[in-house]
Amino acid sequence: MIGQTLRHYRIESKLGEGGMGVVFKAHDTHLDRPVAIKVLQAEAVADPERKRRFVQEAKAASSLNHPNIIHIYDIDTAVSPQGATDFIAMEFVAGTTLDRVAGRKGLALGAALNYAVQIADGLAAAHAAGIVHRDIKPANIMVTEQGHLKLLDFGLAKLTEVEESDSFATTLTGKPGEILHTEEGTIVGTVAYMSPEQAEGKKVDARSDIFSFGSVLYELVTGVRAFQGETKIATLSAILHREPKPFSEIAPSVPHELERIIMHCLLRIALAASSTWKM
Repeated sequence: MIGQTLRHYRIESKLGEGGMGVVFKAHDTHLDRPVAIKVLQAEAVADPERKRRFVQEAKAASSLNHPNIIHIYDIDTAVSPQGATDFIAMEFVAGTTLDRVAGRKGLALGAALNYAVQIADGLAAAHAAGIVHRDIKPANIMVTEQGHLKLLDFGLAKLTEVEESDSFATTLTGKPGEILHTEEGTIVGTVAYMSPEQAEGKKVDARSDIFSFGSVLYELVTGVRAFQGETKIATLSAILHREPKPFSEIAPSVPHELERIIMHCLLRIALAASSTWKM
């Protein structure tokens, strides 16, 4: 798509690719500024009702004005002889994703706490507005050269959900029935950061983001994932049935109070009993 134009956005280069689509750097010819364009996969928006819910939530996310949340400029469809292309235009952030910043050894304690505060601030603002991210993970967090952090992809996980009308229906992170399949490769998204509710295909709320936040912070300060298996199914089983290794075994220098906060985020009882950030 390099060199093509979607509405008034001229595609300049490819920035990355994920399960929901491809991200490009583009130039907004109307306002003369750089933007990031996420071109959504056709199958992600094939269901009209699912697309409607996504657009509704993305509009809500675009109303958020917070320094730690990427700003959404536009949601549109460009029609060409090759067909229709659904895309999102958003703020362009020069930097790299948190997973690349942290690497395999994690971060120094000061840096990890700096990022943790920014993640929590962004999530708190979204939750206060009734918006749940659903896919918090290091790859969805951008870090600028100045160390400023931006949460990406608010609302995109909505495209992978199936929502029923009754109050007891489940909200899945994949197609109906996929979550309980034991066949490798059927789970949508990065399962290592999913909350137990997501892993079981249950309805999720802000508490699910808190669990994922705890998983991210655990990894930042220890250098290892809180939940990890040899396969996706094994990782889901670990999330549902195991506790993360105690810090004394892998990172004894981490302050006890910080360990307490992280483990509180990861407690199953905390998800069931509280929807606040109070520790």
